[in-house]
Amino acid sequence: MNRRSVLKVVLGASAFGLCRLAWPGTAGAFPKDGPPRKPKPPGAGVLVMLDPGHGGRDPGAIGARGTLEKDVTLDICLSIAEAMSDERGVRVMLTRERDEFLPLADRVERAREAAADLFVSIHADSAPNREARGLSAYTLSEKGSDDFARALARQENLADRFGGIDISRAAPEVAAILMDLRARHTRDAALYAKDSIVAGVGDRLRTLENPKRSANFAVLKAPDVPSVLIETGFLSNRQDEELLRDHGHRARVAGVLARELSSVVRQAPFA
Repeated sequence: MNRRSVLKVVLGASAFGLCRLAWPGTAGAFPKDGPPRKPKPPGAGVLVMLDPGHGGRDPGAIGARGTLEKDVTLDICLSIAEAMSDERGVRVMLTRERDEFLPLADRVERAREAAADLFVSIHADSAPNREARGLSAYTLSEKGSDDFARALARQENLADRFGGIDISRAAPEVAAILMDLRARHTRDAALYAKDSIVAGVGDRLRTLENPKRSANFAVLKAPDVPSVLIETGFLSNRQDEELLRDHGHRARVAGVLARELSSVVRQAPFA
């Protein structure tokens, strides 16, 4: 079967140009009544899905003073949602609103089911080296932009070994086309969001050296939802931990991110 014929098969498989993909560890593909991403209701506005990293039995990173990443991320996300609640034409949802464990695949699926326009996963992980500190943002990359980003992704993906979307079972020709489709709007919109967020926070929050990076984070693998992972700092660094322990600082981080996210989603390709 040539590439053009395969493309016709794929495009005919669903309204989104994506054939039924299987979550690793499940019995098969998406439900037979259609893919989990639903059409957006008319006039619904732009939807930002915030994802507080870790939760429940997964504490995430733990700082030297006992600060839990799962608590930091939830507090920041709740504050972002509150700050954006009065934004006209913008809606905010959270993958979790309490201390609960969510598999990585479920986080991605919740964004797709809600027809989110942008998925933002918030973290405060341990860095590969304890000197690293400051905010950074990541988009999906199979290879990763550098050793630092690759190490973060490997560590983060251990939260759930069944995260992301598995296209390894698809025929090589189909898999290649799916990658092409995903690499268009989703990738470009994610890159736009990452660049805009980093540029916007740069003069108000400390950022990591080379704060715009990419890696193979499982939680960023929705094929049809632009996705960005933001490290608000690193609990492995004592100075960052001291800041992230402080509710006032977390509120400041949330306020800056809320302002930037509001700005981002009002621009192409989200508006």
